[in-house]
Amino acid sequence: MIKSMTGYGKAEALLPAGKLTIEIRTLNSKSADINLKSTLLPKDKELSVRQMIAEALVRGTIDVFLAFEANAAANARTINRDLVAEYFSQVKALGYDASDEAVLSSVLRFPDIADTKKGDVIDGEHWPAVEAAFKEALRQVDIYRSREGAALYDDITGRVGNILALVDEVESHEPERLTLVKENIIKAAEDLRVKLDPERFEQEMVFYLQKLDINEEKVRLRQHCKYFMDTVDSEPCPGKKLGFIIQEMGREINTTGSKANNSDIQKAVVRMKDELEKIREQSLNIL
Repeated sequence: MIKSMTGYGKAEALLPAGKLTIEIRTLNSKSADINLKSTLLPKDKELSVRQMIAEALVRGTIDVFLAFEANAAANARTINRDLVAEYFSQVKALGYDASDEAVLSSVLRFPDIADTKKGDVIDGEHWPAVEAAFKEALRQVDIYRSREGAALYDDITGRVGNILALVDEVESHEPERLTLVKENIIKAAEDLRVKLDPERFEQEMVFYLQKLDINEEKVRLRQHCKYFMDTVDSEPCPGKKLGFIIQEMGREINTTGSKANNSDIQKAVVRMKDELEKIREQSLNIL
């Protein structure tokens, strides 16, 4: 079953310092365009993460977001004892008549005497938990893509079926088309008062009708439709190949239209073009 390139996945890793949330969003693209939108990921892990994502998702514009929510202990600030002592001695040296408690209380209000704890959110020791969260987020993306792919499959295969039905409709109008072409040529000759040699006329008519014959186009179009369905059903990532098949289908439909010489066939060709364009739009999102 085909998969869409549109997807979303989310997972969490509980670390000693807090909770790490990983979100992955994907859209259609010709290749794997991976964007790591976070400074939390250690540089030495970035390459392995990219490889993991590329292997799992294959293709698409892939945006990866990391968010960290620190726990209470990690948010706690540390008092700089040396700085407090220095400020305390300086304030006392000013000679104001104030108790040690009052001076200390004032010094502790200084904005720079408490330091926020620093350090990497993700360290080597806890990397396995982060890696597992990445894999879970990727699994969620795959589930989403599969669900979207099922809807895509129903849509495009239904439209291919519509094109095949329209080929049958074109075929049903062929006898009347050839008869009408012949009658129009005879009428034009009569209107111009041109005397036609019966034997020569029949030879020329056969040659002319051969140019208008669309049997080969119908055969090839049906073959392309079958190849399209076989590809969709058998290949895990058929998106790029489907694009080439669609081009060939379009070529046969256009040639049929140029040879039509019949309003009913032209109408059927227009409807085939409409179905094919919708298939083309949908195929751009197939993995």
